[in-house]
Amino acid sequence: MTTYGLLIFDGAEELDFAGPWEVFTASSMLRDHADTVVLIADGSGAVRCNKGMRVLPDHTLYDHPPLDVLLVPGGNGTRREVSNPVIVDWIRETATNVAWTTSVCTGALLLHKAGPARGRRVATHFQFEDDLEARGDVTVVRDARFVVDGNVVTSQGVSAGIDMALWLIGRLHGREHARAVRRYIQYEPAPPYLSDEPVAA
Repeated sequence: MTTYGLLIFDGAEELDFAGPWEVFTASSMLRDHADTVVLIADGSGAVRCNKGMRVLPDHTLYDHPPLDVLLVPGGNGTRREVSNPVIVDWIRETATNVAWTTSVCTGALLLHKAGPARGRRVATHFQFEDDLEARGDVTVVRDARFVVDGNVVTSQGVSAGIDMALWLIGRLHGREHARAVRRYIQYEPAPPYLSDEPVAA
């Protein structure tokens, strides 16, 4: 059994956690509901996300079950939460007790502040690569949807979290299982308007 804990906070980007949530819960379903996926927040009240979605956490920072996987999303709220010692200390402590620490988008800023991303190769949203690099003691990888460095897995913005989550369940439960999950959620990206874009230099 794998227990996934997805941190949420005001201003968290919706797809940063909802995309991996879909992957992790579909994975559990295909494994006869063997796994647990929970949303965790500082308090028990509704969290208002980056685009206005309101979400209720399953647990608080103080009463969640032991986790195997920690996921930290990005979003405008990360700019505030990097100065929140409660969240930063919780990430730091939790990361020492999980098998995998992961982030999506600017969640990497929180992993850097809390420590797990220090001295690592990481990915983040393209608009924040310079900002993260300027914080020091980190190598920002700019050309990968997600980056694995030890037991820390970071991903670029928003939809890249789905790629990261699929890789992770493949690592945990096998490639064929990850392929089955990808087929189930019909994740076969074919972005419109891509074929008529100029080739990047």
